[in-house]
Amino acid sequence: MKAWWKISVAACVGAATVLVGYALTDGGVAGAGTPRVLGPGLVTVNVGIAYSRFSIDDLHVHPGTTVRFVITNRDPIHHEFIVGPPSVHARHVRGHESAHPPVPGEVSVDPEDTGETFYRFDRPGLFLFACHLPGHFAYGMHGSVVVD
Repeated sequence: MKAWWKISVAACVGAATVLVGYALTDGGVAGAGTPRVLGPGLVTVNVGIAYSRFSIDDLHVHPGTTVRFVITNRDPIHHEFIVGPPSVHARHVRGHESAHPPVPGEVSVDPEDTGETFYRFDRPGLFLFACHLPGHFAYGMHGSVVVD
């Protein structure tokens, strides 16, 4: 499992270096080139889910930024949005929780519904977001948050 995790992290780092754009609070999309770095303070990022894909691949924030993730699931199936360091994702890979209590960075989203979660990014580094329902991560439901 350690090798799998390293490959997944490497894929997310690679995706982060090829920034195409990300959804912002105002619904706009940043173009290619230098990514817009959000924060510090409280910011809202809207994340859509359609065809078992997140609408964003990566996001850049300053240390000290609290992100309010608003997740809108347009699929006819359940999804989850988990954000955090590798230890959080390792816990979710080992088993599936059918629902997520109000824990920062974790939310379950029913079909055709909207959920939200907050996560504070205090230190520089690479954090992941993902859906760990069976087969969803492998299908591509993951991305990265770069804190720079």
